[in-house]
Order: sequence, then C-alpha cells, then structure tokens
Amino acid sequence: MALKLEFFEIKFFGVLGREAMDQKERKCRLIGDYILGPKISKGSFSEVWLARHRYKGWLVAVKEIDRKTFANKLSENLLKEISILRQIHHPNIIRLHETIVLEYKIFLVMEYCIGGDLAAYIQRHGRVAEDKARHFMRHLALELQVLRANNLIRRDLKPQNLLLSSNNENPMLKIGDFGFARHLHPQGLAETVCGSSLYMAVEC
Repeated sequence: MALKLEFFEIKFFGVLGREAMDQKERKCRLIGDYILGPKISKGSFSEVWLARHRYKGWLVAVKEIDRKTFANKLSENLLKEISILRQIHHPNIIRLHETIVLEYKIFLVMEYCIGGDLAAYIQRHGRVAEDKARHFMRHLALELQVLRANNLIRRDLKPQNLLLSSNNENPMLKIGDFGFARHLHPQGLAETVCGSSLYMAVEC
C-alpha cells in the first residue's frame, strides 16, 4: 500500500553544523514515521537526508530515489542493493532499517553514520597516521571477509563509500552504498567493468 507523502511545519533539531542546528520553524517532510531534516549528500539519481523517527527520536539517514529517472539497469541495481542490505547484518556493514515505496519515489531508511565518509575525514585531517590507517584497514578487512562469506563482490570500493560511525578517536568503519555489488559464486567470473577509475585495479 502506497504511503502518503505529508508536508507540515515542524522544528527539526539537526546535528550537521550551523545550518542544521538552526531551530527556526522549517517545512519538513514526513515519510512514514520519519521527519526529514537537512540534506546530507546528493548523487546522480538520489539524495540523502538526515531524519528523525517521530516517536522514538533516533536519527537515521534516508536515501531518496526518484523512480521517474530510473533506467531498467538502475532499477535492477537498486533492487540488488536492497536485497543485499536485507541479507547481511554485521557491525561493519551499513544497516537498512526500512524501505518505503511511493508512486514516484523510493526511500531507503538506513543507519546514520555521524562521522561522514572516509574521503571527507581525510580532507579534514590530512595524512592519516599509521595506527589510524591500521585501524581502518582492519575494519575494511572484516567487511570484505563478510562479503566474501556471502559470495558478494562490492565493485566500487572507495573512500566515499566507507562511512564512519562517529567522530570519536577510533570510529567504526562501515561499507555503504551497494549499488554496484553483485553475487558471484567462487567459480564464477565478473566480466563487466564498473567502478571509479581512480580506485580501480590497474589490470582493469
């Protein structure tokens, strides 16, 4: 059953800096039980919003996808992403809480990582110390081990898709955005070249 997309005036107390901390009345959207607040990021086919559960108060990230812009291949990738996130439950993999489907929109309600992505972390802090890099690589190895155990390949692994659970000294690293991921059995071969050229293996 399609859920009603409702607009209303509400105070949203954000956590993303000066603009988000502004407590003025603003027009927000209610998607299911989630109040959408400030935009976190924007991609070619989606936008990600910080949101708050209207009753329980927890913060989540809501990925909004416009179905009208979808080609068949993009729709297939989205369905795969949803399937993978529903299948895997691990501390180092971003958690999908809920999927909300409207006539022209799809909303993925996901775990919110307040630390942002690894690319932004490197921009803020510059060169990463060896012990910190070791910490991140240990988490990344655990994530890849989980994917391997589930016969999954990620195919677009880069700092922008690695999220930090907090702003603490040693945040947990989590893989997010499984749009290019796919199942691949041990004897199988993946022949499609995809990913970001700056982070692809040289043999590709």
